[in-house]
Amino acid sequence: MSKATSSPVRSVAAHAVLITYTVIALFPVFLIVINSFKSRNSIFRSPLSLPGPETFDPIGYTTVLKQGDFFLYFQNSLIVTVVSLFLVLLFGAMAAFALSEYRFKGNTMMGLYLALGIMIPIRLGTVAILQLMVASGLVNTLTALILVYTAQGLPLAVFILAEFMKQVSDDLKNAGRIDGLSEYRIFFRLVLPLVRPAMATVAVFTMIPIWNDLWFPLILAPSEATKTVTLGAQIFIGQYVTNWNAVLAALSLAILPVLVLYVIFSRQLIRGITSGAVK
Repeated sequence: MSKATSSPVRSVAAHAVLITYTVIALFPVFLIVINSFKSRNSIFRSPLSLPGPETFDPIGYTTVLKQGDFFLYFQNSLIVTVVSLFLVLLFGAMAAFALSEYRFKGNTMMGLYLALGIMIPIRLGTVAILQLMVASGLVNTLTALILVYTAQGLPLAVFILAEFMKQVSDDLKNAGRIDGLSEYRIFFRLVLPLVRPAMATVAVFTMIPIWNDLWFPLILAPSEATKTVTLGAQIFIGQYVTNWNAVLAALSLAILPVLVLYVIFSRQLIRGITSGAVK
């Protein structure tokens, strides 16, 4: 088989595999969405069927909008996620640039120290973090969540971005220095545009744990004014009775930002993930 013939075959096979993985990945989301528009009895009797005239019931969304302040929870999650992402990408990119660009004593040890955050879960320090937030007066504030999530996302950001920044041409950066650009301008104008796929990859992998997290909102910010979407959905889950219509409706609404972010950064995300394999 010639290369010209094998290329279309490989392309078709790659698209088939991509479609298969997409269907498998989105099937649980599809189940949550369709069941959020069904009555309680039909959720358990026929969970795989689509809502029909006899099973359609928007009571879950009505309950979510009436009970609790869902829009406030959504706003809190959005603020925490966006600010945390911005800080993780900014400080992570700066640290990665310093580690990849400058050779100094302890460079390797500093990189290993920053990478420890990937291997050691931040939740192991929950008690110490809570004590620190209490002493700082930051309990029941969004600032506490932003600080924790920024610290949580930095190790992975530095680890990924440093590898990409090492691949940026030294000739390009030296040419910028010869033209009189400062290190900050070289970083923001020359390096960052070239590592956008890696930035998008870090953004997606950082956002999902922050948006879906229940542990730290429950520990650090459980008040009504600072609840996040994930924590707010817990009001529909009781010890003996669970309002499944409301839970599924809340989860369906909470999925929207993640899907929007994936659609926006999908091309950059795929380039960031596959760039190493292509080489």
